[in-house]
Amino acid sequence: MAPLEPWEKALVNVIEFAQTDNHGELTCKDCHDGSGGSTKEEAHTDMVSRPSEGEAKICKTCHEEEAKAAANSLHVTQEGYWTTLEGRGADRNHAGMEEMFGNHCSSCHTSCGDCHVAQPKSVGGGLLDGHLFTDNPPMTRTCTACHGSRVGNEYMGKNEGVLADLHFRQGRMTCIDCHEGNEMHGINSIDAETAPSNHRYAGTEGPQCETCHETAVAGDDEVTMHLVHDANTLSCQVCHATTYVNCDSCHVALSATSGNPFFTTDETYFDFLIGKNPLQSEERPYQYVPLRHVPVDPQSFAFYGANLLPDFNAQPTWRYATPHNIQIETPQTMDCNHCHGNEAVFLTADKVNPEELFANQNVIIEEVPRER
Repeated sequence: MAPLEPWEKALVNVIEFAQTDNHGELTCKDCHDGSGGSTKEEAHTDMVSRPSEGEAKICKTCHEEEAKAAANSLHVTQEGYWTTLEGRGADRNHAGMEEMFGNHCSSCHTSCGDCHVAQPKSVGGGLLDGHLFTDNPPMTRTCTACHGSRVGNEYMGKNEGVLADLHFRQGRMTCIDCHEGNEMHGINSIDAETAPSNHRYAGTEGPQCETCHETAVAGDDEVTMHLVHDANTLSCQVCHATTYVNCDSCHVALSATSGNPFFTTDETYFDFLIGKNPLQSEERPYQYVPLRHVPVDPQSFAFYGANLLPDFNAQPTWRYATPHNIQIETPQTMDCNHCHGNEAVFLTADKVNPEELFANQNVIIEEVPRER
């Protein structure tokens, strides 16, 4: 028998798909359209290769609530990017910013299928399991395939010398154990009284440590420091996170092979710094939080036009952080004076680039808590 052409190879185990997956009750054309026919060209005419893109009309047929909410979720709208950029004065209708966003940001958009049947297109695509659908997306092929450079590496202990997060190391917990379906689907976004989220740190904090660690947050356990440092003073990560990645100065460069623009950072480094909470609110009342340096500067988008971040200093470059490398014991938990009287773990002015001092004035620690 002559070798099969790629298009002749079965991508779907028809028997398994029909017997083990409710989606197997549908025909290929129900989801993918196409004109049918006996040849590849005829069958693929007008075919929709990614049916859950756009309004996800096919998904909405059976999953109305999830599909309707997901249309307003951050995974789809990418409003988190624009909220951050507009906070520095960017104009989303500026031709240069539109081009930049299309080249570097919009590819991270995801659809229903990017979690439940295939890897996201931005990381190469490919069916997860012969076109079988999964309720629980596989962490490394979906979640950390996109969120890998910081979250994934921290959580799974891929940074040299830093242990994996306790929840992964001892509990083998995956992302969806904390970030449940309602959060991922943006279920609250269909509530008429709740505006769609415009940033991952907007609104009610979720997930919350106290969901599982209620006694620790309330100071009702045997740990004295849980009683001394209440939730209005410190976020849990101040004591229980450890070294994480920071990045400096992201700029556009041109690929020597394709000639296409891509972003590159000047430096990546590990650190752990505590600063003032830039998002202090009823939902996040903490006075002190870990801060992470984000790779942006006034000239980050200069390739696409002049002065595209005209109000750059309106936002700090050291931002609110929730590191995914939680431990029971960290240097901070060893003794009081690892933090008290120790300037090394606080974001003081001497650790901030001179040109960024004004932008970070509200998160810099002027006076380190006294030694005990």
